[in-house]
Amino acid sequence: MQDMNQGQIGLRARVEQLANNPSNRVVTRALVVGVTAAVVAPVVLPLAKPLAKATIKAGVTLLEKTKMALAETMEMVADIAAEARAEVQSAQAAPVAEPSGDANQN
Repeated sequence: MQDMNQGQIGLRARVEQLANNPSNRVVTRALVVGVTAAVVAPVVLPLAKPLAKATIKAGVTLLEKTKMALAETMEMVADIAAEARAEVQSAQAAPVAEPSGDANQN
């Protein structure tokens, strides 16, 4: 265990000591990332809100356009199916012409 009484050393010197000790590098990196995030967050968050809002807005617009295109496609498929159904029904309803029994008519 390290000696808790390190005397009067500055913060910069202590950070350098921690950075040079291989067992403390992960802790040091985490500390640096945390401090950086705490300092940068108040600056970045107000800038990120309009960007996030614009991204969500674009996503909603894309969703609505996709819904409309899908509805149009479904309507077109339904129309084609109805036409095909009508053609089949009219073909079944039409009487089949029987050939006459007299084949020698000329």
